[in-house]
Formats: sequence, C-alpha cells, structure tokens
Amino acid sequence: MNTTVDNGLGWLGIVRLGLVQTALGAIVVLTTSTMNRVMVVELALPAMLPGALVAMHYAIQMLRPRLGYGSDVGGRRTPWIIGGMAVLALGGICASMATALMASHLGAGIALAVVSFLMIGVGVGAAGTSLLTLLAKQVAPGRRGAAATIVWMMMIVGFIITAATVGHFLDPFTPMRLVAITSCVATIAFVLTLLAVRGVESRPGAIASAAAAAAPGDPRNAQAFRDALAEVWGDPRARRFTIFVFISMLAFSAQDLILEPFAGMVFGYSVGESTKLAGVQNGGVLLGMMLVAVATTLGRRGRRFGSLAAWTVGGCISSAIALSLLVVAGHVGGEWPLKPTVFFLGASNGAFAVAAIGSMMALAGDGPPSREGIRMGLWGASQAIAFGAGGFAGAMLCDLIRAATGSVVTGYTTVFAIEAVLFIVAAVLAARIGMTATAAARQGAHCDTADAGNGFKAGLDGGFAPGLNGR
Repeated sequence: MNTTVDNGLGWLGIVRLGLVQTALGAIVVLTTSTMNRVMVVELALPAMLPGALVAMHYAIQMLRPRLGYGSDVGGRRTPWIIGGMAVLALGGICASMATALMASHLGAGIALAVVSFLMIGVGVGAAGTSLLTLLAKQVAPGRRGAAATIVWMMMIVGFIITAATVGHFLDPFTPMRLVAITSCVATIAFVLTLLAVRGVESRPGAIASAAAAAAPGDPRNAQAFRDALAEVWGDPRARRFTIFVFISMLAFSAQDLILEPFAGMVFGYSVGESTKLAGVQNGGVLLGMMLVAVATTLGRRGRRFGSLAAWTVGGCISSAIALSLLVVAGHVGGEWPLKPTVFFLGASNGAFAVAAIGSMMALAGDGPPSREGIRMGLWGASQAIAFGAGGFAGAMLCDLIRAATGSVVTGYTTVFAIEAVLFIVAAVLAARIGMTATAAARQGAHCDTADAGNGFKAGLDGGFAPGLNGR
C-alpha cells in the first residue's frame, strides 16, 4: 500500500524541509572541517586523530535502520528529526569543548571528543533518515528528483554560510571563542529545525498518511526490530538496492582524498591551483544536480529522459567515463585538459548522486507498509559506511601501489581505474533492478487498481520503478 500524499508538499514546503539539511550541514562542517584543522594545526596533534573521530561518526550510523524503525513504529517523523537535531547540536557543542580541552588535558579532551562524535553520528542518522523518509512520504512523485536536489544543495549552502561566517568570527583564534561560536551555530540550527518542521505532519493529508502507516492495531508494529530488519533484508529488491548504494557510493567517495594530490604531483599544480580545481569539480556537481532537477520535474510522464532510473544509470556510466579519462590524463601528463575532465567528473557525480537519493525517496514506500523508515535507514547506513571507507581506502590503496611500483602515476591511475569499474558494476546493478521493476509493474497492471496500481504509481512516476528496492 502506498502512503504517499497525493497532492504532496508544495515547493515552499520542500524548501522548508531543506532548511533542516542546511542546519545539519552547518553543524557537521564545523566538526569535520574547522575542528579538524584546529586539532592538526593549532594543537599540533596527529592527523589520524580527527580522521579516526570522523570515521567513528560514520561507523555509528550503522544504527540508521534501528532509528528508522523507531519512526516507523511511531508513525511520525517530526519527533525523530527534532530529537536527532538536538543530539547533533549537543554533540557539536561538546566536540568544541573537547577540542578546547585537548590544549590542556589531552586525554580528557580525546575521551570527550569520542563521545561527542558518536553523538554527532547518531544525531545525523536520526535526523537525516527521518527527514528523507518524511520527504518520501510527503513529496509528489514527479517532484522527487527536484526535491533531492533542493535538499542536497541547501546542505551545501549550510556548509558555505557557516564556513564563511565562522571563519570571520574565529579570528583571532582562541579555544573559548570556538566553543562560543559553535554553541551559537548549534542553537540557531536547532531553532531553524523547529521552525522548518512545524506543522508539516499536521496537514490533513499527512495525518491520514501517518495513521495509515502506523495504525495502533497493526500487529506488524509489535514486531521486534530484528524481525523487521530481516523482513526488509529478505526482500531481494531491497537487498540489491542496498548493495548498489554501497558500491556506487564507495566509487563516489574514493577520489575525495587523492584528486588534489594527483593534480599537484602529476600536473604540477600549486596548492592554490589544486584548491581552485576542487571548486571546478564542485561547480560541475551543482550543474549535474540542477540538470536532474529540471529533467525529472519537466520531463513528461513515461519519458525516459525524465526518469530517475535513467539519470542514475547514466550518471554511473558517465562517472566511469570521466574516471577513465583521468587514467589517460595521468599517462599523457601536462598536455591533457585536466580542468574540463574534472568538471565533467563533477557533473557526472552530481547527476548520479542526486538521482540516487531521489530514487531512495521514491522507493522508500515500496513493499509492506510501516517500513519506509527502516528501508531508508538501511540504505543510509550503507551509504555512510561506503563514505567512511571510500576516502580512506582510496588513499591507502594509492600509497600501497606507489610503494610497490615506484610510480606516482600508476598509484593514482590504478585507483581511478578501480573506481571506474565500480561505477560500471553499479550501473549494471541499477539497470537490472530497473528491468525487474518494469516486469513487476506489468504484472501489477493486472491487479486491482485500488490496491496494486497506487502502489506502483509512485515508483514509476518517480523514475525508478518499485523494483529498485529489490542505495
């Protein structure tokens, strides 16, 4: 049974919920960027310390399925979004206090930092999973690609505004100034979240949807979490989609720590030039996101050009091509047009990523009712693990290959080639799942329209047919 609200949230409502991602991004960028720099530069601590803390923040997000299940049982996402942001805000403040404490009491500061970053991971998992689930239930199918773009871009806006504003007020730096500014940002982010979600689940359509998803007498809600997770994992479509998310996001994140060093060591870029190259890549990412938003919103129903499925598969293939061009670039050297290649990679990554997230939203309601949160949590956990492992694995593999072969170029290009292969594998998985979905949709056409037709409609209109559950 599909519980998506028929008319869905308007654009203003989508932007309102996007403010939650802006608030989330504002806190996260302080902990993963600013505090990272303070530990390494101002406190002269090993870079592996903030690296381990960030890895812990990703690892704890394995709890996402459990957090999503909790919101399924209650039938409302708003309390979990607010609660998650509260934990995230408190974790961010404690992380700033831990960073300040490291200057005088290193052991106590590290211990507090461990707890703080675990809180940050739990907060991100609870708020992020429930927000995407709420969007999946409240956004009309034809707007999901654009909604995913808006939400992602608003998170980037949170990064940019916070970095610029905090950077201004942090100078001259003192540990207590860091604590004060972080506390202000966290408080503002939490208040912004309260205003953003206020009344969203109180709309008449939303109330009916929540009631249908979490009826008090529904015996499914009494199931233990382990049984519920086994039920979702037992669905071959959900399992395949989880594997797709992991492989694609592993390929997506493996270049994070090696692209700028590649430009410096192989093409002779200075620090400033390689930093500008990252800006070129991010410009491509934004273009790719906007292309998906426009195509999936304006594309006619049934046209593959407007399909989230087509953009996900195409984005994977395009990313593989761009990475293959980087392999060639490494061997050609300075004559190769590196900036256009990196811009192409960014656009491909942006199109793939936002289409995949839009597909998660479109597919969260597929299958048995009252399982949207646990499905979204399962895919979110797969994505978080891949992100946490991808950057580290890419950098480590590059170093190992360089040490074994004695060639800088071979080290970088081998990693790029592996990423390209992973993207091709992800594209094949997405295409196969899409074909399975098409067959299921045809079979569903023979079912009663009131029961089966509505269940398939959201997935088909959203781009990926429901079989993709089969991130």
